[in-house]
Amino acid sequence: MEKVAIVGSQRVPFVKSFTHYLRTSNQDMLTACLQQLVARYKLSGERLGDVALGAIMNRSTDWNFARECVLGSGLDPHTPGYNVVRACSSSLDAAVQIGLRIKAGQISSGIAGGSDTNSDLPILFSKQFSWKMIALRQAKTFGERLKVLASFRIKDLSPVYPGIVEPRTGLSMGQHTELMVKEWGISREAQDELAYHSHMNAEKAYQAGFFNDLVFPYKGVTKDTIIRPDTSLEKLAKLRPAFDTSGKGTLTAGNSTLYSDGAAAVLLASESYARERNLPVLAYLEDAESAAVDYVHGEGLLMAPTYAVARLLRRNNLTLQDFDLYEIHEAFCGQVLCTLKAWEDPAYCQKLGYDQPLGSIDRRKLNTTGGSVAIGHPFGATGARILGQTAKMLHERGGGRALISICTAGGMGLVAIVQR
Repeated sequence: MEKVAIVGSQRVPFVKSFTHYLRTSNQDMLTACLQQLVARYKLSGERLGDVALGAIMNRSTDWNFARECVLGSGLDPHTPGYNVVRACSSSLDAAVQIGLRIKAGQISSGIAGGSDTNSDLPILFSKQFSWKMIALRQAKTFGERLKVLASFRIKDLSPVYPGIVEPRTGLSMGQHTELMVKEWGISREAQDELAYHSHMNAEKAYQAGFFNDLVFPYKGVTKDTIIRPDTSLEKLAKLRPAFDTSGKGTLTAGNSTLYSDGAAAVLLASESYARERNLPVLAYLEDAESAAVDYVHGEGLLMAPTYAVARLLRRNNLTLQDFDLYEIHEAFCGQVLCTLKAWEDPAYCQKLGYDQPLGSIDRRKLNTTGGSVAIGHPFGATGARILGQTAKMLHERGGGRALISICTAGGMGLVAIVQR
């Protein structure tokens, strides 16, 4: 079977929502990412095997937006494209799907990516409004149309904004994470410390030029705008809880991801395709695993990666300590710390099928070039951002193995092994 080479990645700077990318769509941002990949790797007019792109906050009219991005990319228009949606792991899942097809020999090249924006929200009207509009369209006589028009009420015109809440619990992701950190005894201080290191690592990576060939200027922005090089533990400690205001809350705007806009894409290929075209191979996408938890009946909403990692390790005859880098998506610093603590807990790891705890990791290897709290978290883009970032780190190290872990809404998680 073919090895899945990660050739390179490109992304726009991630920005705080409702700022720099107003009136900029997912299609706009992702098309720009594809264009940059096409230019960098001389793919103009080339037909790739497939392109898989993900976005969560997307309009219903953008049902085929991946194909539209392809048609604006400079690739051969015979290149197909399709949409992928698995919440915050959408673009990593896109890469896994493209990778599996490369490994099976069905295709030899492909692009995976994702985007999300809160600055171009798909705002809807109520179901009652939609139903009445359909009835109005179906009305055959003037009298029938008047009857439908008379049924409209002012409240029918109230817009419906997308909500980041779990339909089965009515709780937001932040509220669910508050329950998790209370269950696992994660302190506010520990969350703020992880957030501080996320910002410091991201800024250090920028100062070292790490992101120079990963992030391209877009809409007048040249750098991720959420990174705070001047933050401190003292400043973080002054922020008020954002989700639990009862006096017991510990999640703040400082140790949680902010609403973000951005897009990222990764070029994948078989090893032979890369060699024939003299393309670089930064690292290889080795394996992946998805999982879900029963959060409706009490399991932590964002704990699914603990199950996925356990199964992935067992299948690959690895231990949790057999990695040189750990890239754990920081939806919330509290969620990362719950995951790490669960792997150290004997009783919890028995649920994962282990007689002993998976153990602790070397925290110096965690999110070493910045995590989502500092860089930002455009939902559909994070997986591609992390995959491209990780591949470059392994390339610069000259080798090694990395574990990627992404938690998602719906109580799901996706994890992967990247190796060079």
